[in-house]
Amino acid sequence: MEAKKRHEYAADLSSIKEAHERIKPYIHKTPVLTSESLNSISGRSLFFKCECFQKGGAFKFRGACNAVLSLDAAKGVVTHSSGNHAAALSLAAKMQGIPAYIVVPKGAPKCKVDNVIRYGGKVIWSEATMSSREEVASRVLHETGSVLIHPYNDGRIISGQGTVALELLEQIQEIDTIIVPISGGGLISGVALAAKSIKPSIRIIAAEPKGADDAAQSKVAGRIITLPVTNTVADGLRASLGDLTWPVVRDMVDGVVVVEDGEIIEAMRMCYEMLKVSVEPSGAIGLAAVLSTSFRSNPCWKDCKNIGIVLSGGNVDLGVLWDSLKSSEILIRSLKQNLSSAASPVLTIIPYKLCSVVCYVLGQCFQRGSGSSIPHIAIGALASYAPILHFDNIVPLTSFYDAIYQDFKVIVSLARGNSPAFFSARVTSLHTWKLTLLETIIVA
Repeated sequence: MEAKKRHEYAADLSSIKEAHERIKPYIHKTPVLTSESLNSISGRSLFFKCECFQKGGAFKFRGACNAVLSLDAAKGVVTHSSGNHAAALSLAAKMQGIPAYIVVPKGAPKCKVDNVIRYGGKVIWSEATMSSREEVASRVLHETGSVLIHPYNDGRIISGQGTVALELLEQIQEIDTIIVPISGGGLISGVALAAKSIKPSIRIIAAEPKGADDAAQSKVAGRIITLPVTNTVADGLRASLGDLTWPVVRDMVDGVVVVEDGEIIEAMRMCYEMLKVSVEPSGAIGLAAVLSTSFRSNPCWKDCKNIGIVLSGGNVDLGVLWDSLKSSEILIRSLKQNLSSAASPVLTIIPYKLCSVVCYVLGQCFQRGSGSSIPHIAIGALASYAPILHFDNIVPLTSFYDAIYQDFKVIVSLARGNSPAFFSARVTSLHTWKLTLLETIIVA
């Protein structure tokens, strides 16, 4: 890296090494896992840097720890975050005995809010908009005299996140490519600055969801593109690039691989089944990228043989899953009772596997405060003779949930007043991946 260029960036190898020395006593040196099964599927040698095992459940603790240890903030620190940075900063502040004021937007994942509270953070709620988050954070700053720690657009944060690359290249020296999730750019900026200083030939590739592909668009346009709306299951990858992270992404990131939510979910499944590791959608996107058609078919990446993949976090909201399983058991039991009752349905359908998925969707909506109509939904609503479903007030927040929600509406509407043959014909027109959910028993 030319000396002139080094001064353009918010961090460099020197600041990253200093950060590593500073935070080393407090962080976990996370392991690197491999899987022969995933190597065979991808046709490459994959090395998974498991930041899901980091304190706080994500890489964010590195940057937050470095920031807190780098400043004199007796009156505390403040940030606005709906996810892992909030928990990481709370933990780092607790470690130093100072307060952490966390502005959290309404609708944030419950498991991540619970982490903030568990680590001693003081939660202050805001509306979900960025303007509300910033306004509330500004008010808290004024009232408390605390110091603002931005989730990613901060040199101390970037330096802390860069320690991921220092460890990875020390652990696996033959790595020729690193794939990193991208959102605001703090992690990939630190990784790129460290890795390319140590090994200039290394490739740094960003992995980004289609529903929040501002980094890919920014690289094409040569300037920061901000999306008015993001829509992805990867809730940790919805931020926009900052003025400190963009120059690094612009100059040092060799490419951006954009993947669909379905690919991310499949990568999560593979991590669970083959690596035996729990990762959140944002953490699984690197694997999704390396397995994607766009990566495999791109001649630019044909020489990427030894690939490091950063599993950035593992904070999955399992509470909703457990509640969904309980709900599905009740729903199925009620449906069986309805089938044996004296009622005379026009058409009764039992989408057995779909029950769990639908309950999961409803659980997500209820958790986010948009499920006021759910108590009015009768348990027997999947039967054609059940009360009309009140779906109007339920607004799924991601394309994944939305796809299931729309198909469920179609299935229920088709079940009313139509013959089994018509219903079966229409169901077969659904996407293949959804058909696997429809082990349907039709009773005329």
